[in-house]
Amino acid sequence: MDQWNELVRILLIAVFSVVILAAVFAGSGRKTNKHLNAISLPAEIIIHVIIALFALSCVIPFIFVIIISFSSQESLVSIGYSFFPKSWSTMSYEAAFNLGAALWRSYFNSFIVTSAGTSLAVLICIMYSYGLFRRDYKYRGFFAFFAFFTMIFSGGLAPFVVVSRNLLGLTDNYAALIVPMLVNPFNLIIMRTYYKTSVPESIIEAARIDGSGEFRTLFTIVVPVAKPGIATIALLNAVAYWNDWYHALLFIRDRSLYPLQYLLMEMQRNIEFITRNSAMLSAGTFTFSDLPTEGLRMALCAFIVVPIAFAYPFFQRYIISGLTLGAIKE
Repeated sequence: MDQWNELVRILLIAVFSVVILAAVFAGSGRKTNKHLNAISLPAEIIIHVIIALFALSCVIPFIFVIIISFSSQESLVSIGYSFFPKSWSTMSYEAAFNLGAALWRSYFNSFIVTSAGTSLAVLICIMYSYGLFRRDYKYRGFFAFFAFFTMIFSGGLAPFVVVSRNLLGLTDNYAALIVPMLVNPFNLIIMRTYYKTSVPESIIEAARIDGSGEFRTLFTIVVPVAKPGIATIALLNAVAYWNDWYHALLFIRDRSLYPLQYLLMEMQRNIEFITRNSAMLSAGTFTFSDLPTEGLRMALCAFIVVPIAFAYPFFQRYIISGLTLGAIKE
């Protein structure tokens, strides 16, 4: 950890130094530039360096996780976390892959829950927020209160579990992992605000004059305009479903339905239990304290992060187009 702290300290010093130099160059550049928004070439280079250092500071922790996952247990015990371990080992990944079919089954469960849950949650968010966006909708205030009231008050954990299990039958099925997160008031606020800022009411009025129904107006006119906002909501829901383990803890007892996060959390908990009680469980020359506890933890982080990280580029072009939407007016 000392090397990690030292690296962070060096990065902060470098960033502050570059910021000071950028301010100096930018101040000197304003005297000779003719345009108000123009900066000198040295200042522009320094700004790009700052952005590169910031991007590097975001990537380095993940690289550090990968390095630790491939470090040997001996190296972790002797020198701790390090970018340059004494020896490399794949024992952490071997311990994870020893789960065999259970690991791939949990991957499949997570993909099913994430894809189905994200699709349904986005569909509900699109339609619900559209009703809140329409000023001429008679029950707009009631449904707005109905959704946003839950952001302040909740029924508590015990009523939630009782209603979900006994009334809705959310036990040992995929619905138990999908239904509890279908409606998110925060996402409704985001989507309603996006409708207000990007969808002119004149378009909806024109569609109504042409005889278009509400569903046709929504899905053929409003949705194409609101693609960047929908992509943002889809990304938020996908990350939430992919990282969810809490509802599996409450409602899932069948191991064949475990999502990836809950399976890996259970595996890590078992490894830690074995390591703490290694003195009683050890036999022969092998000791359970040799298990790669820290390396396994980092390997499990890699298993969780990599799939959802590859989903971001798919949404990126929509998010960027949403940031530039309305930047140019004719």
